[in-house]
Amino acid sequence: PEGARPRPGDVALLLYTSGTTGTPKGVPLTHANLIATTTQAHEWVTPLVPGEEVFMACLPLFHVFGCSLSMNAGLVAGAMIHLIPKPETGLILDAITRRPPTTMIAVPPIFDRLVTAAKERGVSLAGIRTGIAGAMPLRPELVTAWEAATGGLLIEGYGLSECSPIVAGNPVNETRAAGSIGVPFPDTEVRLADPENLARDVDLGQPGEILVKGPQVFSGYRNRPEETAASFFDGWFRTGDIATADEHGFLRIVDRLKEVVITGGFNVYPSEVENVIRDQEGISDIAVVGLVDELGTEEVVAAIVTTDGLLPDVAKLRRLLKEKLTAYKVPRRFHVLSELPRNEMGKVLRREVKARLQDLERRRSDR
Repeated sequence: PEGARPRPGDVALLLYTSGTTGTPKGVPLTHANLIATTTQAHEWVTPLVPGEEVFMACLPLFHVFGCSLSMNAGLVAGAMIHLIPKPETGLILDAITRRPPTTMIAVPPIFDRLVTAAKERGVSLAGIRTGIAGAMPLRPELVTAWEAATGGLLIEGYGLSECSPIVAGNPVNETRAAGSIGVPFPDTEVRLADPENLARDVDLGQPGEILVKGPQVFSGYRNRPEETAASFFDGWFRTGDIATADEHGFLRIVDRLKEVVITGGFNVYPSEVENVIRDQEGISDIAVVGLVDELGTEEVVAAIVTTDGLLPDVAKLRRLLKEKLTAYKVPRRFHVLSELPRNEMGKVLRREVKARLQDLERRRSDR
């Protein structure tokens, strides 16, 4: 019957946020939301030749990134889709050997592992025209290595489950800006608002919260009216992400609003500190969080993974960091972990890092 046909406003998917900053929330996405995202992606990634494309689907399809871009966008393009059961390097390389993809959607660690493993195994990555990375920052060194191996482009985009997921992306051409998440997608409006006064846009170059409007934006969390109300301001969805914009409109993520460390009245953005520490010799992974001391003051603390598993010379490390960071941004303490907790997409779970460091410091103080 006619009434049984789905309508644009009907819920097509019910996904749950990753819970990196709190309890996971149900995100209903409608048919209209998903069609909007697919259309935006096809307008952005050109040229896509119907029936001749090969998409690599190596991300979980229960995550909106894999579902919307690897699967839905591939189906609408009439593409062959490599369905990889787990994002294991060997499985992906085997699929590439059988039939190289033209488009690959993944997170930076997957691109990184593939470049290294392909070189070791003698597998050619040539012919992958477009690589689209998201969920975490994309290092310029990885872009250079990937593009040298494939002859194609590796660009960074930005999105959230609540936006089905795309919000902004780098142009799929040489005008992309390294270290940037690009510019808003078609039919997408973006504001950078003062977190203390959301009615006011920040000045050019100043950090502000990303607010979004567009046909891909959801209408609210499932059975969470209070959290839904808190997530919107005057019709704009509050992403909780802090970014800056340059004179050309390219956006750069500074950090999550909830993860900003406030120490001595100054805001410290963990990503800025992490990027500097990551460049130091012997450090293979890093997460910076804020821990509250016995006086109630938040301090910058770092969890690091080192190549030898040992704590480096902290005095020397702090001295090197002060050459590139303002003193209050340099971590007060460093803790070595064997690995950092991550979600299924490979994103560091800072909330869990914080809990581990609090437990470590509590144990030490009890000795």
